[in-house]
Amino acid sequence: MELNNLLSGPPETLLPVDPAAAELADGVAAVEVAAKYPTSSLAWAVLAEDALAGGRTVEGYAYARTGYHRALDLLRRNGWKGHGPVPWEHEPNRGFLRALAALGKAAALIEEKDEAERCATFLRDSSPAAADALS
Repeated sequence: MELNNLLSGPPETLLPVDPAAAELADGVAAVEVAAKYPTSSLAWAVLAEDALAGGRTVEGYAYARTGYHRALDLLRRNGWKGHGPVPWEHEPNRGFLRALAALGKAAALIEEKDEAERCATFLRDSSPAAADALS
């Protein structure tokens, strides 16, 4: 291992393309996309965002938590070691980042303060650009 690698921190994690993204972009309902692609963190994140926007906080929390856990599984399968950058600029990473942001927002709404703070910190640590875009 090179000295530069030791000093620069963990490498960026770049997730593979999520096939659900194309269907969501084509206007297919998120509930249909999540049923077709249940491992898609993006589909669950969209469901969470929609539920939160509609005032369905507990439903949004559940969707966000599902998307977050689906994303953690995918991150680990793609070399992530529990920390390090997950750049917003890489489109396939956005499902994870959006689910994490939605989870933090939902946690804050149900006054689960520790979880909300943990999510906000995790989001900022993973991608400052995502934290700025999603706050």
